[in-house]
Amino acid sequence: MTDDGLVFKALADPTRRLLLDRLFERDGRTLGDLESGTEMTRFGVAKHLRLLEDAGLVVTRRSGREKLHYLNPVPIRQIHDRWLDKFTSGTASALLDLKAHLEEPS
Repeated sequence: MTDDGLVFKALADPTRRLLLDRLFERDGRTLGDLESGTEMTRFGVAKHLRLLEDAGLVVTRRSGREKLHYLNPVPIRQIHDRWLDKFTSGTASALLDLKAHLEEPS
């Protein structure tokens, strides 16, 4: 699977998006911290984190005996630039032209 495919697969799951949101709120969380507040087991959260790591969306670092998980937003930005931006740039330009036309004095 391509890198883009891994990122899309990782982002397709609502549980993984929740984990990314939690890391966005506060980076450097432990597995136990990410597990709390979910209805998943520690193993389930670890499995999702592994897939997020494989996609490059999460980076894990050891700090003593703890493993801390950090959000890596770079792959999301690359997806945006590669896939979304090219489809929305023309629309944004057209909307700006329309706005300018409508605001012209008559």
